[in-house]
Formats: sequence, structure tokens, C-alpha cells
Amino acid sequence: MDEVQKRRALLAIMLSIFLAAMESTVVATAMPKVVASLGGIHIYSWVFSGFLLTSTVTMPLWGRLSDLFGRRPTYLAGLTVFLVGSALSGASQNMAELIAFRMLQGLGAGSLMTIGMTIVGDLFGLERRAKMQGYISGVWGAASLVGPLLGGLLTDYVSWRWVFYINLPFGAVGMVLIATALGSEEGPRRRPAIDYGGLALFALSVSALLLGVVEAGRVGAWTRPDVAAALAVGGLALAVFVAVERRAREPIVPLRLFGNRIVLAAIVTGFLAGMAMFGAISFVPLFMQAVVGTSATQAGFVLTPFVLGWVALSVLSARLVLKIGYRTVVAAGMACLTGAFLLLTRWNVALSPSEAMRDVLLAGVGMGLNMVPMLIAVQSSVPRTDLGIATSMTQFFRAVGGALGLSVMGAVMTRRLVAGLGMEAALHGAFVVGLVVCIAALASALLVPAGNARDLARADMRGEPTRAGG
Repeated sequence: MDEVQKRRALLAIMLSIFLAAMESTVVATAMPKVVASLGGIHIYSWVFSGFLLTSTVTMPLWGRLSDLFGRRPTYLAGLTVFLVGSALSGASQNMAELIAFRMLQGLGAGSLMTIGMTIVGDLFGLERRAKMQGYISGVWGAASLVGPLLGGLLTDYVSWRWVFYINLPFGAVGMVLIATALGSEEGPRRRPAIDYGGLALFALSVSALLLGVVEAGRVGAWTRPDVAAALAVGGLALAVFVAVERRAREPIVPLRLFGNRIVLAAIVTGFLAGMAMFGAISFVPLFMQAVVGTSATQAGFVLTPFVLGWVALSVLSARLVLKIGYRTVVAAGMACLTGAFLLLTRWNVALSPSEAMRDVLLAGVGMGLNMVPMLIAVQSSVPRTDLGIATSMTQFFRAVGGALGLSVMGAVMTRRLVAGLGMEAALHGAFVVGLVVCIAALASALLVPAGNARDLARADMRGEPTRAGG
């Protein structure tokens, strides 16, 4: 593949990832008018939860399918599902339809980040791969920041339906670029044996566990019958899934990956950092509004340094790992995240917006120093035949960690409110949970192997490949 084709493929990936990341946040500012138009306020939260659920559950599935059937056809299939879900979401006539179509949209969105970053791992050698993954992480962060603003503008000046329709022209451009830039791939030498049993069990176990976790956070209790039932079903299905995967010829999730120290370190650090990150994003604006007394706009603006710090350090960390190795960069990131949550636990009613922005900037720096280095490490440590599933697992566990972090912190906050404590004390409890998680995340950095990034990489993943991976 020549340089022009690589640039076109990279442009398509960045465009698609921007759309997927934006869809996670763009709907929030449109929801008041959506509810006014469609009704269904009692179930509207599922517009967010449904998208999160399907996009998270399908991440590893898309990654593995791309290993078995090739990147281009799998990516095009995922992007098609995403665009169909976008079009149907925009045409929804009631809240139930919107939720169903958002779940379809999430089903496709699960492929975009996963396979996009996998294609980058295929196209570039270690040095250029590090730079490109930093840029893509920056695109994700920028999209998350732009999403609410764009959603508000489209809703106010056009229609809330264009929050979804806006994906169609840009997604079509992305499809053309991917289809033409990647070219034809070598098909599998034999027809892959699809692990249908493993696929079904994985979807069931993760869906049930996430539903239980989300509901526990919403009601503030883990022992309610519906929560306990969902967690029990998820746990049982997960146990059966592991047994099935041990015997499968081509498992959906190859359990041998967990024996790779770099993959294991990325999963643990990503899971813990995800718990802290999503907690900060969710509870910082609430503290600013409910305790300090700022407006919703001011509270949202406080998170801007978090995103900017994440974007800037994502790009910088991709270069740092080539000079000083993974462990030092990741440990520095976890130390920044821990320091940020230590500051958050000291927040009170006298907090100023500038102080809040300083503290969340430190958290953003910590996230930027963690996520991209571990992704680069994973992609450099596995064979190309496992590149898709290994890449997707790092993102999957970060997302699951985020859901669990939200649930635990939310449950702590709810219990303190029920006990008669004020909002300041309730949120203080949530931030203390985040601090404990960060301390565990800092300790997990010791799992990351020490040494030079090039020395730790597989020989076949160091230099520029002769062709895109199939």
C-alpha cells in the first residue's frame, strides 16, 4: 500500500471515529426537545444506556470478526450498521423507536473505534503507529468536547433529528475512502469456524452484568432482586463462556491473550483508569451545579481542561514511550490521576471554577499518559492474527470499568443522600471511592513491563508492513 492510500485510510478512520465519539455526547443537549417531540420521559435515559450497552458489548466481537474475515469488509459492515441506525434514529416517531434505533446505532459504533485503531496497527510500523494512535485518541477527545455544542446548535437552529442525520454524508465519505484505500485483502486460507456458542454467551453475560451494574448505580443498592438476578445470570453465563472458549477451535475471545503480560497489564490499568475517568466526567459537573451553584453551561465548561489535557498528552505520550518506555509513562499518568482525585476529595462549597479546572486538567493529563501507551504496547506485542481482538479488549475493559465506576460512585452518593447527608458530603464519598480506585491503578502500573518499547515489540510488529493486514 502506497502513502497516498495510507493517508486516505487514516482520514476515513479519523472521520468515522469522530462520528462515533460525537454520538456518545451529542444527544445530551438535544434530549429536552426530543422528549417534547416524542414523549416517553420515563424511559428517556435508555437513549444513552442502550447506545452504551450495545457499543460496549460488541467491541470484542467486531475485533475478532476483523481478524477472521479481514479489516475492510468488517469495518464497512460496522459503518453501514451505524449509518442505518443513525438514519432510523432521526426518523423515530416515538421514544421506544428511538431507543431501539440508538441500540442499532451503538451496535455499529462498537466497530468504528475498535477496527479503526486495528487498521492503524496494520498499516504502520512502531514509530509511526505510535504517532497515529496519539492523533486518533486526540480526535476522540475533541469529538467528545464538540458533541454537546454541535447538538445544541443543530437542535436550536435546524431540528433535533439532524443530530443523527448529520452522520450520513460524512459516513458515506468514510465508506468510499475505506473501500478504495484499503483495496482487496487476502481472504482466509480456509473458511473460519465461527464460535456461535461463545458469541451468544459473551453477549448474554456482558449484557446482563452491565444491566445489573447500571441499575445498581441508579437505585443505589446491589441487593435488590432485579439487580441480583441480572448479576447472577451474567456471572453464570460468563463461567459457561470461559468453559466453551477453552474448547473452541477459533474462540471469539482467545483466552491465551490473558497470558500475555502486556495485554494483561493493559486490561487491568485500562479497567481501573476507566472507573476513575467516567466518575470524574459524571460527578464533577454535578458538584459544580448542586454544591457550588454554577449554571449548567459553566459546569460543562469546567470539563474543557480535562479533554484538552487528555488530547495534548495523548499525542505527547505516544512519542514519550519510544524514548523512555511504557512503564514510566503509564506510572506518571496514574500518579497524575491519583493526585487529581486527592484534590477532588478536598472540594467544598467555596470551590472556584478556576480551581476546579486546574484539578480536572491534572486528571486529563493522567488519562492522556495512560491510554495511548498501553494501546501501542498491546498492538506491538501480539501477532497480526490477534491484532483486532487484542485492540478491542483494551477498549472493552476501559468501557466496562467506566460503567462499574459510575455505578459504585453513584451508589455511594445515593446511600449518603438517603442517610440524610447533604450533596457535598454525598459527592465527597464518591470522590473518595475514585481516589481508592486511582491508588489501585497506580499500583497496577507495576504490571507494565519495564524496558524500551522497541525491545518489547514483536519483530514482525516493529517495521513498516509490506501490505495492510488482512
